[in-house]
Amino acid sequence: MMSKIVLNNNFPTTKKEIESIIKGYDSINQYIAKGTRNSIKKTQLESGKIVTIKSFKIPNIINKFIYKFFRQSKAERSFEYANKLVNLGFLTPLPVAYIEETTTIQFLKSYYLCELVEADLTYRELVEIPDYPNKIEILKQFTQFTYQLHEAGIEFLDHSPGNTLIKKVGENSYDFYLVDLNRMNFHTKMDFELRMKNFSRLTPYNDMVEIMAKEYAKLINEEETKVINEMWKKTEEFQTKFHKKQERKKKLKKLIGK
Repeated sequence: MMSKIVLNNNFPTTKKEIESIIKGYDSINQYIAKGTRNSIKKTQLESGKIVTIKSFKIPNIINKFIYKFFRQSKAERSFEYANKLVNLGFLTPLPVAYIEETTTIQFLKSYYLCELVEADLTYRELVEIPDYPNKIEILKQFTQFTYQLHEAGIEFLDHSPGNTLIKKVGENSYDFYLVDLNRMNFHTKMDFELRMKNFSRLTPYNDMVEIMAKEYAKLINEEETKVINEMWKKTEEFQTKFHKKQERKKKLKKLIGK
């Protein structure tokens, strides 16, 4: 097995330290997220910096070949896109390194390391807690942040509730950090429909969509009604597809169970 380690040279670590962390990954018991596909753990570097390590699952037999020869790994894309965001002036946990484990003919595992950001909340809390403190103002500032992404031509394909960390930095001021970065498009310009679609995965609630749509309408100097209607239309389209997919999964589980 071969390991490829690529470092952010501006971050205080070494290939030897990163290699040691990955070799001991299974023994790290501090989980941030534990999923069936990917997991995220955290550990401390010799410098005292706390980093998170995202472990991507081994791909299926076909993708083992595709990722080896034709496509960037999710870890490499996460690292590359994080650097792009930082260079464009957007916030994301600072990239530290990515690691790929391969053989001569197939791709195995990959890891992405970034600095830990201690956030106060994610967008998910705004969805799940109806009376979250200062919710309207946070949504407005989140919308301003998304508008800035769009103006820079950044389409964050996983713009969903758990993928924006929110940090309170003042009495009425918040910073927004993008995470889970391996699916992004970079455009010269984003049209209105694409911008509206980029809000579709965030919330199923009309009142939240309306707050964001009204704020976005101001930013692009467009009629409120037009923005509200289009943003809600895209949200409903996503919700319909999402629930149909969930139903298919349930039916498949029942068939497998039989």
